[in-house]
Amino acid sequence: MDTALRPLLVVGGALLLTLLVGWAVDLLLRRADEHHRETPLWGLLRRCRPPLQAVLLASLLRGTYRQTKWQVVEEHAAGIGQILSLILIGSGAWLIIHIASAVVEATFARYASATRDPARVRRVRTQVTLITRIVTAVVAVVAVAAALLTFPALSTVGTSMLASAGIIGIVAGVAAQSTLGNLFAGFQIAFGDMVRIGDTVVVDGEWGVVEEVTLTFLAVRTWDERRITMPVSYFTGKPFENWSRGGAQMTGAVLLHLDHSAPLDAMRAKTEEILEACAAWDRRDWSLAVTDTTPSTIQVRVVVTAKDADDLWTARCTVREQLVAWLSERHPYALPRVATSQAAASPREAAKAFNGRPPTPRSASSDGDRPARTGRG
Repeated sequence: MDTALRPLLVVGGALLLTLLVGWAVDLLLRRADEHHRETPLWGLLRRCRPPLQAVLLASLLRGTYRQTKWQVVEEHAAGIGQILSLILIGSGAWLIIHIASAVVEATFARYASATRDPARVRRVRTQVTLITRIVTAVVAVVAVAAALLTFPALSTVGTSMLASAGIIGIVAGVAAQSTLGNLFAGFQIAFGDMVRIGDTVVVDGEWGVVEEVTLTFLAVRTWDERRITMPVSYFTGKPFENWSRGGAQMTGAVLLHLDHSAPLDAMRAKTEEILEACAAWDRRDWSLAVTDTTPSTIQVRVVVTAKDADDLWTARCTVREQLVAWLSERHPYALPRVATSQAAASPREAAKAFNGRPPTPRSASSDGDRPARTGRG
């Protein structure tokens, strides 16, 4: 009877204690979150309940599994202990990553709520994202190293591993040269404020918004919802356009090729009317001027402003569409025209015009070319 009850008490007691501690911690965090709504940390820490319970359960079983007095457990005590140690290391790493993520997200949330500058918020968001990934990578590496050290065989090969560490390091450094370059480029982007999540950029002729920044690559979402994935080393080694750098406000131009008789004053009045009704225009500035001329047309440039790249695109399209429609309806003569003339007829066509007979050429004895008469009769 004692043999049957002992394992039940050990395992059941560990499970019950784990559930009670998890419930108590969650209750405390929930009450703290209700009393401190301005701090999102307590609500985020509630997501750490599963890894906390896993750590607690693994710790309890690791310390009491020998008390079950089962023959199977006593025969495989070393293997069971090592498995529980691996579970404890993994769950501990899981808990540390969740806690670090909660702290970082809470810090960013408070900073974003207290800062009115969108550019600074995007910069901190990019840095926070990379810091979270770095912490996750470091904790994962340490957890894997700790797990490997639980195997007794590794202690016997430690000397040979240390002896060959120098050669392996050189080979790994040469093989991972591009990876390490991208890694350091990721740090440079995050803390050098070159490009941030949410920035509007033009890369290799593609216009898009930075959607994700990692330690090795950067994802850009284009206007047609494609994703361009590029190594972060590209942004540190080649020039690119960052339309959000120094502020999201932008200025754009609409070019129209019109006839020389285009009514410029009426066009200015119509442009102002169009912009006043356009929600995408930020009302900072606009202008209309003739910027170039050719023998057949003039080039009219309309300059408009907007608060960001998306609104600028909308404003330019609205001005272009409505101006062209207005000119077509009210001033069609202002649209460009192609001057044409009747082509010269070929000799065969000219012969057909004279009923099949070629035209008679003027002779030298015609009246127009007749020489003057002499004095003789």
